[in-house]
Formats: sequence, C-alpha cells, structure tokens
Amino acid sequence: MYNNLMKKHVIAYLHTHWDREWYREFEIFRLRLLRVFDNILDLLYKNKIPSFYFDGQVSALEDYLEMRPENRELISNLIKRKKLFIGPFYCLVDEFLTDRTCFSKNLELGIKTAQKYGCNDFIGYLPDTFGHSQNVVDIMRDYGIDKCIVWRGCSKEIPSDFKWCGMDTVNLVRGYFHDEFSQKVSVEEKAQLIKREFDLISEQGKNDKYILFPIGADHLGIEPDISEQIEVVNELLKDSYYITLSSPFDYFSRVEDNFKQYRCNEELRDNSRTFTLQGCYSSRLDLKRLNIECSYKLDLVSKLAKFYKDNSYDTVIEYAYKMLLQNQAHDSICGCSTDKVHQENNIRYNKIAQIADGIIDEIKFKNNLNGSRILNLSGKSYSGIIEFESTEKLNGFEEVFVKHGFDKFLLTDTYRIPVTEDYREMCKYIARVENVESSEPEFLLPIYRESDLEINENLLQNNYIKLQLKDNKMLLNNIELCLIDFIDLGDSYNYAPKKEDKGKEFKILKTKIIQNNNLQAILKIELESSWDIITLYATLNAHSRFIKFFFEWDNSRKNHLLCFTAKLDNPIKTVFSEDMNLLIKREFDPDYNIRENLPEEKGIEVKNNTAPMQRGLLIDDDGNNIGIITKGLTQYEVFQNNLMIPILRATGQISNPKNPARTTPAGPPIEVNDLQMIGYNNAEMYLFFGNQNDFAEVMNQVYNYIVV
Repeated sequence: MYNNLMKKHVIAYLHTHWDREWYREFEIFRLRLLRVFDNILDLLYKNKIPSFYFDGQVSALEDYLEMRPENRELISNLIKRKKLFIGPFYCLVDEFLTDRTCFSKNLELGIKTAQKYGCNDFIGYLPDTFGHSQNVVDIMRDYGIDKCIVWRGCSKEIPSDFKWCGMDTVNLVRGYFHDEFSQKVSVEEKAQLIKREFDLISEQGKNDKYILFPIGADHLGIEPDISEQIEVVNELLKDSYYITLSSPFDYFSRVEDNFKQYRCNEELRDNSRTFTLQGCYSSRLDLKRLNIECSYKLDLVSKLAKFYKDNSYDTVIEYAYKMLLQNQAHDSICGCSTDKVHQENNIRYNKIAQIADGIIDEIKFKNNLNGSRILNLSGKSYSGIIEFESTEKLNGFEEVFVKHGFDKFLLTDTYRIPVTEDYREMCKYIARVENVESSEPEFLLPIYRESDLEINENLLQNNYIKLQLKDNKMLLNNIELCLIDFIDLGDSYNYAPKKEDKGKEFKILKTKIIQNNNLQAILKIELESSWDIITLYATLNAHSRFIKFFFEWDNSRKNHLLCFTAKLDNPIKTVFSEDMNLLIKREFDPDYNIRENLPEEKGIEVKNNTAPMQRGLLIDDDGNNIGIITKGLTQYEVFQNNLMIPILRATGQISNPKNPARTTPAGPPIEVNDLQMIGYNNAEMYLFFGNQNDFAEVMNQVYNYIVV
C-alpha cells in the first residue's frame, strides 16, 4: 500500500488515442482497432486490468461494434461496472475549425450514445487537439461536464492542476503519449524511462503529492502483463514513486484543492512546451470550404425542419451530422493525413451536401415554398440582395443568367417522373428584399430603390465601398490590397519560410466589366505573376456595406504560400476574430518576424504570428475598422501593418523532417501530392468597414438563413 508521504502517488490510467484516419486510411485503421480493442476487452473481462479509458470519443466504439456486434452486451456490462469509460464526445474534433453548433452537436451525440451503453461519468477529454478554444468550456458546462483534461497549448507557467475558465482542468504536462511499458527493453530500463517521466511531470507540473500518468499511445494495445510489469516497476521505484492503476476520475477526486491555486481564463495556444501545429489551418483549404458549407447547410436544414415541426428527418440529420463530425476530427479537417483519407473526406462532404439539399427541396415541396416565396430563418430582420432560380420568366427582377435543368418540385414529387421534355431553361435572378422578418413565408415582390452603384474598368463603388485600381494598385477605401506569394519549406502542420524570401506581389494585368445593373455590379480583375494568373471577381451590390471578392485560378506551382494582404495604416496589435461563433480578442507583437527566429535546437516549434479563425475577423486601424468575412479561409497572420490571409498553401509531405520551422517531426514523412493543390482553386471573402455590430450584420448577410 502507498503509505510513505515522501513518495509520490502515481494515478495511472490505461488508454489508447484513436485517430479514425491519419497516416493510414479509415478502414485500415479500423482493422487495427478490432485487434486493439479485442485485446482490451479480453483483459477487462479476465480482470487483468482494472479499467480502460477509451479516449473520450464514442465514434471509435461505434466503428468497432459495426464489425463486432456480438460484443455489445459485454461492453455495456463493463461500462456499467465502471471498468470501461467512454464519451462525452462523438469525435475528437479540432476546436478552432468547428463552430458552436457542431461542437454542441458533438457533445449531444456523444453523450446520447454513451448513455445508451450505460455511461454517465464524463470528463472533457481533449489531450491531442492542436490547442484549445476558451469557448468550449461553457459549452461543456451546458452538458453537465465540470472537469477537463488538456495538453497542447498550455504555457510553461500552467501547472498540472488548474482552473481553466472556471473549470477544474488537468494539464498533461508530458502529454498522453507514454508507451514505455510497450518498449522492447528490460523492465529495469523501463523503470528508468518511467522515473525520468515522473521526475519531469513533478517538476514541470509542480506536483507535490499526486501525478496523473496516461499509459498508452496512438493506436496502441495494452501489454497483457501490464499489471505484473507495474508491480516490478513499483518495487524498483519504491523510494520515490508508487503506481496505482486507476482512472482519471480517481485523480480528480484526490486533488480537489489543487485546482484553486492557478487560474487561466484564456485560450490555450502557447507552443513553448508542445507543438500546436498552426500551419494546419491553411492546409488543404478545399476541405475547409466544404466544412463551412456543410456545417451551415446542416444548421439550415435543422432550423427549417424545426420551423415546420417536421421530425421525420431527425434520423437522417443525425446521420449527416455524424459524417460531418467524423470529417472534423483533428487529423482530418486539419488536412494532415494521406491523400486517400482526404479523398474520402470529400466524398463524405458531398454526401452531407446531398442530404441537406435533398431535405431542403422536400420541405419546400411539402410546404409549397416555390420561387415566388421567401422564408427568413436567420432570427434577425433581413434586408439585402438575394439570388433565386425559376423556370418562369419573371418581370421586375434582374435576370443574371440562364442554365438548363429540371424543376426542383418536379424532381421531388414522388408521383411524377421527369422526362426529357421537362429539361428546360432555368433563369437565375437577383432581387432586393427589405425588412424580411423571421416569420411565415412571404411572397417575393420586386422592390426598387435608386441605385448608388458606379462602375468602370478602374472603379467599383457605392455609398459605402470604393474599390479603385490606380497605379497598378488595388485600393479599398484607400487601404491597399494585394496578393503576395511566399516560398514554403514546410509541411501539412507548419508553414516554414525561406529566410531571405520577402514574397512576390501579383500585378494587375487587365480588367473587364461583366455585370452592371441597378442591383449589382461585377468587375473582373486579372492578376499575374511570372507563373500564374489569378482572376478576381469583385461584386458590389447597391446600398451594400460589403464587397465580395471571389478568386479562382489554376495553381501550377509547388511549395508556396499565397496570401491575400491588406496593408493598413498602422502596426496591427489587436485582432478580433471569430471563435465558436463569438468574437475573441487576440494581441500580437507586430514587429515579431518569424524569419529571424527559426529554431536551431531540437524539439522546438517556431513562435509565429498566425492564428485560426472560423468565419471572419475585425481590426481597428486607428478608428477605421476593417472587417473580413470568409468562406473556408481559416487562418490569418499579422506582421507590422500587414494582415495576411492564406488563400492557398501548397506543400508535399505530412511531416517534413527538414522543416526549418519545427525541428522535430510531428508525424510520418509521407508524400502527399494532393497537398500541393495543383489545378483549380478558389477563395471567397467579403470586406467591409465598421464595428462589431456591423460585423454581426454582414455575417447575417453572408451566412443568412433565407430560403427561396
């Protein structure tokens, strides 16, 4: 028994961190899951181990039971006996690329599934996500969770036990990855390796009595003689440490008073102790675009079904959300897996969009919500320009273009089949609506206001926005905008600059007016470098407070970072950016230069001035606030007076062992050709000037829930 107060009591728990997909594809990892979890169940059933902590996510359990349904009763029994701990999350999603609705849905589905098997004890278990959002704490509290475990992003000042935004939280100062008991060395050597870890945890975690120690690693099974090994190690370390196999719940109950000694009320993104891998927020931006699209389509579908009190889609919507959450697992949505993994992600996103579009069409059909009616589900009054399609010629609306297709009502009607003769012209219209409330559907009526638009080959403006092309520069309300291309020596995890590279700026090649009517004007601007031409479509609506930028191009170049850059008047010290649908404040040192601080010692990730965002940001430039709303551009960087938003980052390895920005690998050096983003690419953003209220209004305009 542990009875020597001079020794430290180590509460160890057995676990495996389970990535559904990463450097191998999902079905290959699932085959490994079957072998790993078969081993664990056997040890639990035979009482060879007291308990097992299944990584805080139930998706792995569901993946297992799809192939081993005969073990359902055994698993449920082990959970009820508190020998197997599951949940509360459905999947370990990235916290900065997941909006509030999806993170809540993650908990809702995870807890629902866990409770189905008899689990009601939960910890917010987040040990491997690439830093932690301060806003997840309140969401976890909403689901009755009062304790949390984290790792990446904690600064050196944060001890093992602390209050994070008011929640009792354990910081795994040496991480979750401890495979010492599985190494093929003598037990004496294992004891020395383990003692070294205990000493470091004691020192770095500022522990005086207890240590929480995870035994396990990525996709790793449990050694059959683990209990016997621990007995031998205990004897070898008897003068300093004593290990008890238990659970994280046991540890929390023993150190209740420790949490009061240190408080942190901010996000956890410090990389001085552990890698936070911030370059992943600009890796594979095509995935980020699809993620944003599917997240908000599913939210729209849920709101639409709820509005019409139609619960017939509940199961289908849950099925779609599970696919979305699987894609939001950190190694998936962060774009740091194999090409085949991300090809499967694309298939899932396409399936989610098909489900969402199909449900919208069916609800429209059921409720006769055709092209002449409008429904606002945003929760706020809506005024602005909307787009819609009709098979009929409509007077009073601006016709934008004509395409061919089947009428959606015809496609949805189960008592009709479309035939060749039904394939007809579909007109796309734009119309202005004003003060549409969140209520019953309204008939769509043309509204005329005198236009404030002005356009020529070098100018696009209304009463709020002025885009001017002058002296080979793009000026938006006198702020210079440009595209700058940098060399990238990094990988999927970290951008790595070439020290002497200052970037090359694209030049304006030519312009052309492609639309000009009372409601909307579009200027096509071609930008050129020595290797690529990028087309920018600048769209401005009458009386609108924002301008839309849509870039498209064929990327032909490897290993580079392409940034949309706004050159403000003053150094940028503060940025408000969206996190879990809230604007949070981040402070920056505008003079910090990553190129002058590339590390030389092993085990260091360079400090940087980049940060993740979800849909947008706002900067106060000496009273002249500029805001940017994006669709799938999820990272920004600050340097001096430059705000840079990556619209493409092209590299070729999951983890480059020669990455000058991170001197230790973060994963395997697998070549991933698709990560070079060769071929068609696009980027979409909306720029405006104003305060946080204007930010919310523009967000409502861009991400509105208008159904026509």
